[in-house]
Amino acid sequence: MQALVATRFGGPEVAVVKEMPEPRVGPRDVLVDVRAASLNPVDAKIRKGELKLVLATRPPMILGCDVAGVVRAVGESVNRFRVGDEVYGRLEKSRMGGLAERVAADETVLARKPKSLGFEEAAALPLVTLTALQALREAAHLEPGQRVLIHAGAGGLGSVAIQLAKIMGLHIITTASKKNHAFVVELGADEVIDYATEEPGARGPVDAVLESIGGPSELASLRACKPGGVVVGVAGLPDVAFARASMPWFAPAAIWMMTWGRRAEEKRTGVRYEWIFMRPDAAQLAEVAALVDAGKLRPVLHRSYPFAEVKEAFAELERGQSRGKIVVRMP
Repeated sequence: MQALVATRFGGPEVAVVKEMPEPRVGPRDVLVDVRAASLNPVDAKIRKGELKLVLATRPPMILGCDVAGVVRAVGESVNRFRVGDEVYGRLEKSRMGGLAERVAADETVLARKPKSLGFEEAAALPLVTLTALQALREAAHLEPGQRVLIHAGAGGLGSVAIQLAKIMGLHIITTASKKNHAFVVELGADEVIDYATEEPGARGPVDAVLESIGGPSELASLRACKPGGVVVGVAGLPDVAFARASMPWFAPAAIWMMTWGRRAEEKRTGVRYEWIFMRPDAAQLAEVAALVDAGKLRPVLHRSYPFAEVKEAFAELERGQSRGKIVVRMP
């Protein structure tokens, strides 16, 4: 089968389309004919080797983690799916490989595709919706009426996080360029900050921030929160607690030293910083599918590329200017 393979860690040049062996299907696995796969910033980070202390995958490796497709075969212990079912999911962290003609995945990371969506739209949803749900509900523990700041509201994550925050009854402030202000308001934002001219805290303190930028933005996000609030990070460096739980033995000390400025700002502001690396979750994807089919949530697609142009799709992803998600149609 054809797949996009990173032959080593590095830039775009290390990713090549080549023939790869068919996936091995275990007892609890579902073999999926991939119809579409979406790209995420984490895919480029994996290719570059920036997450090699967090993920066990090593080159040569098939890239991609969001898929939508049709069940081709099931393992002997699978009871949730049948051949012919239309499914979508975010693949396991230990074996990704969504940018391929076929992929095998544990049944616990797949859900039935929203009936109202095509494969390309469905493929755009898993990682970003799971990240948003786990950040807003599980890490930030937000309740109706509370104020949340969502960075990059027009991006792949921000565009669905705004919609999910609206469903949760939150007051939503987001950052966006001037050209995207009307777009994010349409998605459900109550207030919009022009990141070129305003600070994140310009509209008053918030209860939580969904921080997807990293670097200096983390400090500004901490200052934008009320004392007792939380900044949930999904970019930049992990926190020490995550390093202790999920990284090699030597990582916590290194993370502690590299994040001293962020920790000092936490102490000064009285705001907690928590870094998350979303987990695949079939039950949450079923919840997302129900919201989509009820007309309460919609994917935002920037552009769909044929698999033959997958390198061009990655180039656009890494320019960082897309509105919504970039999707690849598989052959």
